[in-house]
Amino acid sequence: MGDLLTKYLLVINIIGFFVFLLNKYLYDNTPEGNVDKLLTIVSLLGGSLGIILSILIFDRKAEKGNMMSRVFVICIFIIQVVLFLTVRGYHIGNYTQKVINFLNDNNIIILYLIVINAITFVLYGIDKKRAKEGRWRIRIVTLLGFAFAGGSIGALLGMKVFNHKIHVDYFTVGIPLIIIAHLFLVFYFLNP
Repeated sequence: MGDLLTKYLLVINIIGFFVFLLNKYLYDNTPEGNVDKLLTIVSLLGGSLGIILSILIFDRKAEKGNMMSRVFVICIFIIQVVLFLTVRGYHIGNYTQKVINFLNDNNIIILYLIVINAITFVLYGIDKKRAKEGRWRIRIVTLLGFAFAGGSIGALLGMKVFNHKIHVDYFTVGIPLIIIAHLFLVFYFLNP
């Protein structure tokens, strides 16, 4: 079973690598031509690592047009890594919900999460204010990066409180996906 899973993941990630290259070629050389749906399916089937590697090698420039797919693929990758580690047995013991005990034993994590979420919330407020004033804005990659770094709740609150980025899919869909990926990570690390 484990060997078959490894072979499957190798093949689907090679496919993901090349499907991303095809997608990039179509974006660059045809009007509105792309295979985003196929890329999404391959990612969901386990090919997210191949897609990420292809992005890192061939298309590191993050733009508004490719941001949603990148957020999606990274979140799916995080979830798939947790599932893979669990299936491969790198997760022993009973599954429990020891969040409070874990946080009580690790006060530095609480402090980090409070600080990163507060900073993220403030960044969304600053960006909204600058948008209204027509001034220099905070980069999308920065806003999403702080959400990925643990500030996803601050990002969601910033979107709601400041009514900011609520019509942009890589925020309205991306931030909840980041929260889900964080929940998978929390569940995994709290249940060694």
